[in-house]
Amino acid sequence: MVKCPVCEKRELKKGKVKESMFGVLLGEFPAEICSSCNESFTDEKTTQLIQEAAKKKGVWGLGVKTKITRTGNSLAIRIPQKIAFFLNLKEGEEAYIHPEDNKLVVEGM
Repeated sequence: MVKCPVCEKRELKKGKVKESMFGVLLGEFPAEICSSCNESFTDEKTTQLIQEAAKKKGVWGLGVKTKITRTGNSLAIRIPQKIAFFLNLKEGEEAYIHPEDNKLVVEGM
């Protein structure tokens, strides 16, 4: 058996992991899992299946970099079209923004 490359405490055991991306569940996939740190590892074929599931559900490639700009006394962030479409955000609608765990959360209302 292979020892966990992250914690090096335990050996990896076969199991299944639930994979999600941007809050969207992609499914359960086979993986090698450490019983100590719970880190999971997938093989190349499984990783490709996870990517295909993400593409099928429309979440592949949603993470993008954007610049923070100034508008008046405030800072502004542009929301790329593909993210606005995915979240069903429309121009002129209200949104609720708040900090959470060192992140900025934007919620459509």
